[in-house]
Amino acid sequence: MRNARIAVIGSGPAGLFAADELVRQHDVYVEVDIIDRVPAPYGLVRYGVAPDHPRIKAVIGSLQRILENPKVRFLGNVEFGTDVDRPFLDAHYNATIYATGASRDRAIGIAGEDLLGSRSATAFVSWYGGHPDSPNDFHLREDTVAVIGAGNVALDVARILAKTAAELDSTDMPPHVLDTLRDSRVRDIHVICRRGPEFAKFTTKELRELRNLTDADIIIDPAELTRAPREGLDKATLANLAVFEEFASRPRTDRTHRIHFHFWRNPVEILGYEHVDGLRIERTELSPDGTVHGTGEFDTLPAQLILRSVGYRSVPLDGLPFDSVRGTIPNQLGRVVDGDGHVVPAQYVTGWLKRGPSGVIGTNRVDSVETVASVMEDLASGPEPGTSVSADAVDAALRTRGVKVVGYDGWLRINGDEIERGRVAGKDRTKIPDWDTLRRLGHEVLTSG
Repeated sequence: MRNARIAVIGSGPAGLFAADELVRQHDVYVEVDIIDRVPAPYGLVRYGVAPDHPRIKAVIGSLQRILENPKVRFLGNVEFGTDVDRPFLDAHYNATIYATGASRDRAIGIAGEDLLGSRSATAFVSWYGGHPDSPNDFHLREDTVAVIGAGNVALDVARILAKTAAELDSTDMPPHVLDTLRDSRVRDIHVICRRGPEFAKFTTKELRELRNLTDADIIIDPAELTRAPREGLDKATLANLAVFEEFASRPRTDRTHRIHFHFWRNPVEILGYEHVDGLRIERTELSPDGTVHGTGEFDTLPAQLILRSVGYRSVPLDGLPFDSVRGTIPNQLGRVVDGDGHVVPAQYVTGWLKRGPSGVIGTNRVDSVETVASVMEDLASGPEPGTSVSADAVDAALRTRGVKVVGYDGWLRINGDEIERGRVAGKDRTKIPDWDTLRRLGHEVLTSG
């Protein structure tokens, strides 16, 4: 039987599903090194899923089983482009699959976007999700926040801002995040959607969660719902409209927080001198060709914090082609191709980096099946792997480069410490948000005596 060692760059669902597919192959004995710059695995499942959604995070259990496969190694704290590069990977692996996702937010492209107080929802999610890259610079001293976007990330952000301390204390958020949210002065959260409610990308389940907020009113102008057609809409859209209508019919109360939904509104300018003090929005309507255009009717929201949630983009990777328009690595069935459409040998891609930021967690499984099929087809037609393709060779080369790897045992120590911190606080877990502690625990050598 042929043997192969394959590198997977990225330990989120896309990378882990690819690793799982690789080690399931029967014609080739495949060993996989999963390389990630963070000492903790699981990518956006760990750092992007809202902390008050523990059921979604349950997918970590199945991902963990992939990491525990004896054919799979986790090499955390190893950054592509700094610690390893494409020549390194080409020298030590038969193939490389890139699964680095889409970590950069999209800009809106309007005046005032660079003012203090104009931030991305990506940064806010990274902060409350405890990512070690996130600076502790959200203070929430503002009373009004505008969230621009009509997807679940925008909904997550609005929901977190509207929750009480009691509703958040049981989550795995780091203590400094919980302290800031506990002391938050935010009272009004405006969700700005360019199109009508029938076009919103919120899932019905997440919309219904807003019913359970203990100290927040949901405010929708009923007139904005009457414009939405009912014929020809799918069940999910009709279910969303029913939830919106329910919220619109509710009487206002004296609750502390208010989430306002504004449909058919487009942000055109962020106002302020050095810091945000308002958002100018224009009423929109649908053109005959299905696009949206402004009507010339403007309003101003007195917001002091703007969080844009208008999509993600992948970042280019050193030594690989990149489609700057689509924000992906050009590929054919997962095989990386150059600007002339020629296949780049032994280089593959999966997940958002392959198809763009769309789909759900399970979509990455379908992606991985296609990509791994291409890998196997190419391995079958290529030369027999040489003796340099081994775990020992990789480890020796990394030591020579001064790279301090956090392996799966190191991650288990981090995981155990987070669980213990949670136990002390009376919950399942408290996340560690800083590089120093993650690395210290990951590199710690346990001694007995």
